[in-house]
Amino acid sequence: MAKKQNVVVFCAHPDDEIIGAGGTIAKYSKEGYNVYAVIFSYGEGSHWWLKKKYTAEMRVKESQEAGKVVGVKDTVFLGLQDLHLTSEIKQPRVKQILKDIMKKYKPVKVFTHSMDDVLYKDHKAVHEIITTFLDEIKYSGELYAFNIWTMNVRKTDSPKLIVDISDTFGDKIKSLKCFSSQWLALAQLTPAVYARAMKNGFKHGYRYAEEFYKLK
Repeated sequence: MAKKQNVVVFCAHPDDEIIGAGGTIAKYSKEGYNVYAVIFSYGEGSHWWLKKKYTAEMRVKESQEAGKVVGVKDTVFLGLQDLHLTSEIKQPRVKQILKDIMKKYKPVKVFTHSMDDVLYKDHKAVHEIITTFLDEIKYSGELYAFNIWTMNVRKTDSPKLIVDISDTFGDKIKSLKCFSSQWLALAQLTPAVYARAMKNGFKHGYRYAEEFYKLK
């Protein structure tokens, strides 16, 4: 039996992996890929009135439950400080951790935040560290970017990966519902998730689709 190929999704906060690529994760998992999510922070800044320890535990549990829905093989948390990733990722240990992850999983595809996703500085910081790091290690696989809150601006003419998620969009929505602590943000975002999936699907002849920019 051929060895399963691995895919890694790098993102800033719990739920980014599902919002940005949940349908694709579910599709790839069903096609036989091992999909791993690497999340830089616990997203503890979302509940500033709680002790960070309790927020982190809550959001880790939600992310793990969501991952099971879409078939994530494992979710790895780097534990960097939420809302401060721009400075946190400059620690020398971070690149060593990323090097260990890439060596362990040897992914054929990597997904991360888009350069256009600038509403959150943490998203931009993850985009920059991943793209820079993969260049440094001369990563030979495929690198794709997704947006969370913003529309595509600077990469409009770039090559794209279009993934038909008509059969897995339901898994994506079910997975999003696991993030009950984020109900307010998701109430605002879920209609956009539907609209984007339908728009991408209509453009390419599917019911629902996810669109990614090829960076490498």
